Amino acid sequence: MKNTAKLLLISGAIFALGLTSTSCKSKKETVKQAGEVEIIIPCSGPDYFSNKKYFRANAIGESLDQMTSKKKAMSNAKAQLAGDIQSTMKVVGDNYVKSSEFNNQEEVLERFEENARTVVNQKLSGVKTICEKLMRTPEGKYKTYMAIELSGDDLVSAYNETLTKDQSLKIDYNYEKFKETFDKEMDKFENQ
Repeated sequence: MKNTAKLLLISGAIFALGLTSTSCKSKKETVKQAGEVEIIIPCSGPDYFSNKKYFRANAIGESLDQMTSKKKAMSNAKAQLAGDIQSTMKVVGDNYVKSSEFNNQEEVLERFEENARTVVNQKLSGVKTICEKLMRTPEGKYKTYMAIELSGDDLVSAYNETLTKDQSLKIDYNYEKFKETFDKEMDKFENQ
């Protein structure tokens, strides 16, 4: 009798397990039936995110002309990169000026921001393309996927060179303190 009870208990457990796995399977099929499809976008994803060494951006350009699609992708990527760098450099400038406690904080901050814009505009011509994929759409258009990067160290070097030429900032400017502030901001990219 005990063996029969055990056999019934085991059979019941196997039956319940079978129902559970069947219901899980049907849920997965339901998702498939909903028509959802994962879209994989070339030149995007974690390998193309900014990190503590590089500012990175990616974009798409589409046109009936192949070269125009490439130019659009590059222009869009540079615009995104410039915006990201400007935001980061604004935070770096704010934090650097606050931590250095200059007497003329507002003026110094304005000069830092002005120099950041100049440096970013100059350095964008030296971006490196790290991914480029050209596709042709069913409509006959060209679509270019592109990812670019700019070295954080190159940016800081150019920024340092510009700041040390500015006589009104040169007196108050401390490269090591600025680099430390910049590195802390770049480290935040690793934690995103």
